[in-house]
Amino acid sequence: MIKVFVPTLAAMLTMSALAATKPAAQLQFDASQGVAGSVEMPNGKVNYTAFTHLYFVTNVEDSTYQYVNVFVPEGATQRSPIFLKTNVGGYMPSAPGFPSAGDATGMALQRGYVVAIPGSRGRSSYITKKGKRLYNGKAPAAILDLKAAIRYLRHFDKEMPGNAEKIITDGTSAGGAMSALMGATGNNPAYEKYLKAMGAASERDDVLASVCYCPITDLSHADMAYEWLFGNTDSRKADDEAHRQVSQELAAQFPAYINSLGLKKTDGTPLTADNYLDYIKQQLIRSAQIAKDAGADIPDSIGFTLSNGDGGTFAPINGGVGLPADMAKGMAGARGGKRVGEYVTGLDIEKFLNYVASQTPLKTAPAFDALGVAGDTASGENDEFGNSSNIPANFTSYSAAKNNTAVTDEVKEAEYLLNPMSQIGQSDVTVAPHWYIRHGSIDRDTAFPVALNLATKLENDGKDVNFLLAWNRPHSGDYALNELFDWLDKLAK
Repeated sequence: MIKVFVPTLAAMLTMSALAATKPAAQLQFDASQGVAGSVEMPNGKVNYTAFTHLYFVTNVEDSTYQYVNVFVPEGATQRSPIFLKTNVGGYMPSAPGFPSAGDATGMALQRGYVVAIPGSRGRSSYITKKGKRLYNGKAPAAILDLKAAIRYLRHFDKEMPGNAEKIITDGTSAGGAMSALMGATGNNPAYEKYLKAMGAASERDDVLASVCYCPITDLSHADMAYEWLFGNTDSRKADDEAHRQVSQELAAQFPAYINSLGLKKTDGTPLTADNYLDYIKQQLIRSAQIAKDAGADIPDSIGFTLSNGDGGTFAPINGGVGLPADMAKGMAGARGGKRVGEYVTGLDIEKFLNYVASQTPLKTAPAFDALGVAGDTASGENDEFGNSSNIPANFTSYSAAKNNTAVTDEVKEAEYLLNPMSQIGQSDVTVAPHWYIRHGSIDRDTAFPVALNLATKLENDGKDVNFLLAWNRPHSGDYALNELFDWLDKLAK
């Protein structure tokens, strides 16, 4: 039996506050302290003024992470949108960074956006109190820091170039989850006591739009989604008996979860466990058709059926835009032209999922809440829900039961604060009106339903959603940037 002790979130916050540096009297920003800098882009240098080490709370627990860097390109005004980039990965700590031509921040500056790159604590960050390590970055520390950064930008909106009513968040993987949280949890009172204790500004923390690449989110249901999707692949069949049993048990839980969400397709048809696999197939066929139109080869060996007759409709969620020619660059077999009259009309989903598993080995079942299940050790997500003594914790009832225990109330609260699916549609939450969500069609870091459920729930809630299972794309982010910023320009400028 594994015994896991997790103090309350309030207690953890109190312990951390005791170890904090001396509180500042107030949040500060000095417009005269900007430093000139530049980033070299493929088509030329972009000059900016940098404001760095802007601490976004007065009770600074960790001076390595709890500040934001802001970069103002030449020509930016008070009306310019703000592009907030989080570099969180694996739920690890993320130090504030500088713009780069290698991610979306360089293009954001080039397009005239003010760029903000906040730091945030993570599951491995700690401070030392009386010679003892105090791990102060466990859930929900990262989203608290990012919310505090948003509040800081809004607090100094008049003094700082950029329009804090036009904040756009961006992140990949666990950072994609953080971007989704920033978009889905605006002004939720559930975070207020923690933000107040941190000394965050008393401001709103809602945003205009969220860009989410392969978000590792909805963790309490991610294991069941993973096994429901991948449980019948040859890879899973080759597992040992204990893990095959785990896979089957988890997969069996997913239908009830899907049915509980009350989701609907764009035509109003209820989305249930009975038609969900076809829903995924439609998205994959749409992705393949868009890629084929851009010149990519779609081999029938991976499950797709091609036809030379009249094609059907492959409508994106909420009319999202298609794939421009530049997005096809780097795709295997790109030919630079559309095959007129050739359409993707069907998909053998079993064959395609085996193809996905052949590209990158699947995670072991369970993929996320692994602690103590079938002999497995803690995953990064178990660590994320651990306590200030760095003891990991189960966060699903299934895995906790395998250890003859239960998920604690404290972990349940942390999971809620880390789950955008739980908060979309709440009357006291301001959800971002615009969403750009991408998950690669060969990305197995989490199952397709995780991102697809997020997109569908947002669309059902009346939000503008641009979603795509990006063709032949593994676990990655900040791609097709011309398409992204063309979309952002229309809503933000």
